[in-house]
Amino acid sequence: MIGAPPKRGRSLWVNLTLLALAAALFVTLIGLGNWQMRRLDWKRDLIEAVETRAYGVPVPPPSGAVSAEAHAYLRVALRGTFRHEHTQRVKAVTELGPGYWVLVPLDTGDRSVWINRGFVPQGLSAAAMTAPLAEADVTGLLRITEPDGTLLEKNDPGAARWVTRDVAALSAAAELSKVAPFFVDADHSGAAKAWPRGGLTQVAFRNSHLSYALTWYGMAGLFLFGMGAVLRDLSRTGSTHDADAGATRA
Repeated sequence: MIGAPPKRGRSLWVNLTLLALAAALFVTLIGLGNWQMRRLDWKRDLIEAVETRAYGVPVPPPSGAVSAEAHAYLRVALRGTFRHEHTQRVKAVTELGPGYWVLVPLDTGDRSVWINRGFVPQGLSAAAMTAPLAEADVTGLLRITEPDGTLLEKNDPGAARWVTRDVAALSAAAELSKVAPFFVDADHSGAAKAWPRGGLTQVAFRNSHLSYALTWYGMAGLFLFGMGAVLRDLSRTGSTHDADAGATRA
């Protein structure tokens, strides 16, 4: 007696395609975990650099090229003359709410250095801000220029609308030459509640990269376990089909 023909499973190329996709997903999860581990090393280096530079004795700012790796958050001291006629406000959001950074070029004699005097909230009148002496000593943290605006909004020099502290663009708008390729976040000076409010530079950095890496590795492990279970099930199903086919032929 000849029974019904056995059911055919998925074709070989379909199974191979699914296995290839599964392998690609597994490799991607591992790659994301590895990327977070590299970010972890970077964040640790950044934290160490901040602790070493930001809380050290103030030094003169570098006279040549600067880099984030070697100079970011370096505590510097300089003296010069504020050029208040070139003051610009840069959009900012801080722990004090939305407002602006107040940036003023400081003429040190051989060049100009943009000084971030600090934060002012939205709606604050110029009369409510302290007016520093033209000749001033400034101590603060060296910061790397922030060119081109943000992903969502670009600087508009023509309208004096700034969303990042772009040293080159600020200097071009003020028609300044011989400008340092960095700016300085000044320490707070004056009364405790005076505006602008300096010393708000973020120097404590969240470091969650290890937990993110473990999450990706954990997902990869679970996925690998699940794929193993699927392959075992397919193997058993294939063996059952072979046995049924043999019985049918008999």
